[in-house]
Formats: sequence, C-alpha cells, structure tokens
Amino acid sequence: MKKIIIGILVIVVIVVAAFILMWSKNSEPKFRTEKVVRGDIVSTVTATGTMNAVTTVLVGTQASGTIKNIYVDFNFPVKRGQLLAQIDPATFEAQVEQAKANLLVAKANLEKAEASLVDAKRTMDRNRELFSRNLSARSDLDTAETNYDLAKTQVNAAKAQIAQSEAALKVAETNLRYTRILSPVDGIVVSRNVDVGQTVAASFQTPTLFTIAQDLTKMQIDTNVDEADIGNIKVGYDVEFTVDAYPELTFKGKVSQIRIAPINVQNVVTYDVVVRVDNHDLKLNPGMTANVSIIVASKKDVLKVPNAALRFTPAEKGIAKTEKKGSGVWLIENSKPKFIKLTTGMSDGNYTEFISGNIKEGDEVIVESLSKSKTQPQQGPRFF
Repeated sequence: MKKIIIGILVIVVIVVAAFILMWSKNSEPKFRTEKVVRGDIVSTVTATGTMNAVTTVLVGTQASGTIKNIYVDFNFPVKRGQLLAQIDPATFEAQVEQAKANLLVAKANLEKAEASLVDAKRTMDRNRELFSRNLSARSDLDTAETNYDLAKTQVNAAKAQIAQSEAALKVAETNLRYTRILSPVDGIVVSRNVDVGQTVAASFQTPTLFTIAQDLTKMQIDTNVDEADIGNIKVGYDVEFTVDAYPELTFKGKVSQIRIAPINVQNVVTYDVVVRVDNHDLKLNPGMTANVSIIVASKKDVLKVPNAALRFTPAEKGIAKTEKKGSGVWLIENSKPKFIKLTTGMSDGNYTEFISGNIKEGDEVIVESLSKSKTQPQQGPRFF
C-alpha cells in the first residue's frame, strides 16, 4: 500500500512539473527575427512618366484646300524635303496665272507711259524753241512742261505697278508651293491625321497633318516628380526604369533636365524631370508608360538592418526593457528583448545602413512580435 501511495505521489509531481514547464514556455514571448546583413543600399525617388521622342515635329499646312494625294503612311521613314502629301493645286495655279497676266498688263502700261513721256518731251522742246523765237505764248510752254512732268509721274507709277504685280506673283507662287507638304526633317512618321479627299482649312489655325519623330534611337521620359522629392534630384543622376511591354527588362538612362515650371493638378504640385534614354534597339515606343527610379545616392558593401526592426517596440507584460531613446533595434538576450542603440545612415525603404552600434553581421534583430500582447486592453462593446 505504501508503495502505491509513493508511486501516485511521484506521478503527481511529474505531471505538475511538466505543466509548470509547459506553462512557462508558453508564457515566454515569441518573436520573428531577421539577420543583420551586409550589402548595397540604393536610395531612389520613384515616379511615372511617358516615353517621347527627343524631337517631334508637327507638320501642318499654310494652304487651305482638299487633300489630293498622300504619299506616306504610319511608320514610314522620310527624308528632309520629301513629298508627304499634295493639296489640290487647281485654284492656286489659276491664281499664279492671273498674277502673271497682271504683271504683263503692268509692263504694257509702263511701255505706254514711256511712249507718252517721249511725246511730252518732244512737245515741250518744240514749245521752248517757238517761245525763244517769240512764235508762241508763254502759256503753251507752261502747258507742255506740265504735261512732261505728268508723263514722268505716269512712268514711275507704271514701274511701281510692275513691282506690285511681281510681289503678287511671288505670293501666288508661294501659295502654290505650299500645296506640296514636305518633310522638314529626317525621321519617321508617327501619326497621319488626314485622308485623301479631306478638306483642310488653314485660315485661323494651322492644322496638323503629320507627326514626325526625328530620331527614335534617342528617346526621353517626361516624369512627374513630387515637390517633396525634387530637391534630391540633380542633372546627371542615373535612372532605372521598366515598361509594361517588357516587364522582365530594366532600362537605364540619365536625368538631362529638371524643368522649374510647376504642374498643379488638384493642389498636388509636381515638376517635369526629363530622362534621356538610348533606344538603339528600338524596343521603346513613344507613348509607353515608364516606371522610373531615380538613383539619388548609393553605398556598396555596408551593414544594414531591416526598417521593420527600427520600427519595432515590444509590448509584452513583464519584460524589463531599457528605456528607448533614439534609433535602435531589439535583440533577444536571455529569452527577453534588449534594446541596442544605433547610429543609422541612408535607407532604401526596406533596409537602413547602420554606422555604429553594439551589433554585428549575422545578429538576429526582432522585426515582429508573434504572440498577442497580454497588456493589450480588451475591447468593450461598441456603441453606434
């Protein structure tokens, strides 16, 4: 009987000890940790933008009329001076012929005025001879001299009429030339906005017939950068970006211009940062949306800690923690969190460089608590 009682007591002691041990283990706080690692940190400013050709020329027309012929289409390579389209020239050709006829009339009027001048001079000379011999009155001589002066004026007027007709002919010929739409640059046709038979009117505003990208091997991205980040960006900074057409590729460029003209959309101020891109393989097309990362600073082979570790603060009841002052992380020491103060440097959004502190590469730092805080107050009923 005594042995049975002793055996029961031993079993009870073992069960109680096991229960206490399990309870103590379950009561210990649980955390998720990450290692302090060594690597590169790149600080970037992110933005979105649109791919554009560096030089885009809008080809319009100064002549109004009906499109008679179109000689190029989308994606056509063109040379400077190449004929792109033809406006019906019939009306302009008639205007040129009319201007030529007016010029001929003006030249005929000059010949007539010169003949009248010769006749007026002979009459004036004859009256001077007769007056010197007292064979005519003074009034006849005065009339002859006046007619001579008028004849000289008519000659000058006829010459001016010729100059005016020649100018009108040049205008008509220029308008006729404007019916031939020529490419102003070497490039490729990005868009064609007219069709054969369409009427274009250039009276009030020059219509755009074609859009020509001068050189698609060199592109630029016009990005919208927030005013809070614009002070960190300088001309010449390296840029990495992706486009939806090639999500697996990362393209590179450089900041070429920071335009100081603000863009205000619903009280959000941004600035246009222009990024120059080499497009020798012609993968990038105008209009593509680019997800841009402008590299403002970078460091290689530095110790870095997760940003989540810098934000973590334990809240479990009964943990004796050092008063947290400044930036730092928490380590697990003797199954309890211990605060380590750090001097930090630059950050890339996920990791932060630490310059000095009592930690080393490979140390585990706490980033998250996996156990529910026992000091967290219970929520009472809500009243709405």
